[in-house]
Amino acid sequence: MFRKILIANRGEIALRVIRAAREMGVESVAVHSTADTDAMHVRMADESVCIGPPAGTDSYLSMSAILSACEITGAEAIHPGYGFLSENAAFVQAVEDHGIKFIGPSAEHIRMMGDKITAKETAKRLGIPCVPGSEGGVADLAAARQIGEDFGYPVIVKATAGGGGRGMKLAKSAAEIDTAFGSARSEAKAAFGNDEVYIEKYLGRPRHIEVQVFGDGKGNAVHLGERDCSLQRRHQKVFEEAPGPAIDAATRSEIGMICANAVAELGYEGAGTIEFLYEDGEFYFIEMNTRLQVEHPVTEAIMGVDLVREQIRVAAGLPMSFRQEDLQVNGHAIEVRINAEKLPNFAPCPGTISQYHAPGGLGVRMDSALYDGYRIPPYYDSLIAKLIVHGRDRPEALARLNRALGELIVDGIDTTVPLFSELLQANAVQTGDYTIHWLEGWLEKNLG
Repeated sequence: MFRKILIANRGEIALRVIRAAREMGVESVAVHSTADTDAMHVRMADESVCIGPPAGTDSYLSMSAILSACEITGAEAIHPGYGFLSENAAFVQAVEDHGIKFIGPSAEHIRMMGDKITAKETAKRLGIPCVPGSEGGVADLAAARQIGEDFGYPVIVKATAGGGGRGMKLAKSAAEIDTAFGSARSEAKAAFGNDEVYIEKYLGRPRHIEVQVFGDGKGNAVHLGERDCSLQRRHQKVFEEAPGPAIDAATRSEIGMICANAVAELGYEGAGTIEFLYEDGEFYFIEMNTRLQVEHPVTEAIMGVDLVREQIRVAAGLPMSFRQEDLQVNGHAIEVRINAEKLPNFAPCPGTISQYHAPGGLGVRMDSALYDGYRIPPYYDSLIAKLIVHGRDRPEALARLNRALGELIVDGIDTTVPLFSELLQANAVQTGDYTIHWLEGWLEKNLG
């Protein structure tokens, strides 16, 4: 087992890793920008190193600064959390070249799944069902028009290096393909430095289903069920639950084993998530996230496992502590992402927390780095907390979430807490009958 690991991240996910490491008797090193000197992850770690000024490009995204922090502190491994450098193959390669263990998959697997076209080709080869669409990148407008005719409209143009909804444009008819193609390429170039795009058939009423997988890097892998992440705003998830309300046990086992067998064949190491659109009983591969997901706590709740602990164990060369037959769904869990944003426009709202009180009680978990007097810096993502509830079934989980939201106090700034209190009253949320497009319509109607 490692003696000391460095967490190349900040906020609640850095705290999450620190806590798992401490339970394992592993020392932790926090890195931080000058804006995060008083952050909770800095206070809780065994050691901390300042790695640069507030801007993420000069601190949390600085490979040289993070590697230097490892050398200074003697950290043997790096846990990337999510975001920042967690899916940067060049960083992983640099970590390995310096004789430091990256707690996650190999640079090869990150590179393979980071390119949407290569990922789709790999998924097809491994027997994972995919959305009908172009074979590889679409070189020019003439090819885009032809694909639209071949598959029929609507179609969606996507950046091969995309993520977070950027570089994605919908063409509902032939009259819109020219604009969608040009706009997607321009946005992709600006966001990712790569204007290559591909085209897929657009599904009208799908759900967003993702399967949690875990591999030991030696050809053994399991799945830990699925999560439904269909409640999204501008392609950003805001409400996740497990198991998915539209998935039965037989379907869960079937798609889960397809995914587990695929990552086993790859020799994949660590946690990963294979994401799908799900419509009319069919799964269509979107992408694979080669890291821990923001919403991993709902899987931990229903499966009774600690995914971060397992990441550290496997990275240290230990075998997985569970087998497929050990993993059984227990109850229902829901996570809501609480952002420092002002409704109804979701404008970022950094500022000082004048009072903070986390909800508690049976089946309630609050992942956050907030405390009274903490000043939320304006330089990073607006996610400030994740409220996770677990119940014997979905109705109990919903009731528990409603109660926990009523207990939560975050004063001094605006947050998205009121959004979830309102959402829980909606019939579609109460019944679980929604698609990836539902929330956008609800927001337009209810928040204007």
